[in-house]
Amino acid sequence: MKYTVRISKEALKQLGDIKDRRIRQALFDRIEELEIDPDQQGKPLRYELVGHRSVRAVRKRYRIVYYVQHEEVIVVVVAVGIRKEGDRSDIYQQAALLIKYTRP
Repeated sequence: MKYTVRISKEALKQLGDIKDRRIRQALFDRIEELEIDPDQQGKPLRYELVGHRSVRAVRKRYRIVYYVQHEEVIVVVVAVGIRKEGDRSDIYQQAALLIKYTRP
């Protein structure tokens, strides 16, 4: 089954902030691959990001954080960025904040 991939406004902004076109294009290409079997890709996340998954991209430096809505056959990309463990700019830290403040 083919899923529809949607990219959140925040993730689009993060992608737009990446200056290198080749990296940006590689990330878009990787996001497009989430159309097929998104639950079989990446890894499930924990703690504040339970219910979300993450895949690596661009030489495993970047992470794409997303969740799957099976009823609607949609993949929603929440955040895209570099993994910097322990840093406030770490993509998982940013994704957790986005999710915390954008949930109804």
